[in-house]
Amino acid sequence: MIIKKAIFKQSASSIFGCPKPTLPEFAFIGRSNVGKSSLINMLCDNNKLAKTSATPGKTQLINHFSINDTWYLVDLPGYGFAKTSKTTRVKIETIIYDYCKKRETLVCLFVLLDSRLPLQQIDKDFMLWCGENQTPFSIIYTKTDKNSKLELAKNIKNIEKELLKLWEELPNSFISSAEKKVGKEDILDFIYHHQQQTQAPRTLLPDLNEGEFDEDGSDEQE
Repeated sequence: MIIKKAIFKQSASSIFGCPKPTLPEFAFIGRSNVGKSSLINMLCDNNKLAKTSATPGKTQLINHFSINDTWYLVDLPGYGFAKTSKTTRVKIETIIYDYCKKRETLVCLFVLLDSRLPLQQIDKDFMLWCGENQTPFSIIYTKTDKNSKLELAKNIKNIEKELLKLWEELPNSFISSAEKKVGKEDILDFIYHHQQQTQAPRTLLPDLNEGEFDEDGSDEQE
């Protein structure tokens, strides 16, 4: 897929402020320091599309971007940043929960993991929550240019070992580097394939339990 047009559509402080659910959506989420904005800008070949910041936790809204007038790229708030008030953390958690579980046009949620680190408990908890709530997700390993190929392969293998303790099969995964533009073609091809297959909104589960992943954080910057 070639992105010829990527424009900001709107921001929303809740699922009720999102655009009408008429187009398939592919959302991006991760800990607040994982490099999400840089990845989005790399995919869209526009360094000013998603706002990057040296201060983690700046994205606190649901941001929709119209891509080629055929699908939405959704930039979700980062989770796990501790240096915010409890009220703000609860608000962000609610935004994330509502969107991931209730947005019927969500085709895939890309969960971003820092490839330099072992599997973080908060990422593990969030992916478990996604699985329990039947939220379709894939993994994108970020910042893969920061490690040697040997270290990268070792880290990913260790993460996959941990994930296989949770599930019999691993979710789809991609390696990426915003700086080196690694992973762009694979991720966009995946989106294109699933966009073409999307015929109807996904089936949503009954609304049972909210906020079942815990927040914690670190001070590492993007």
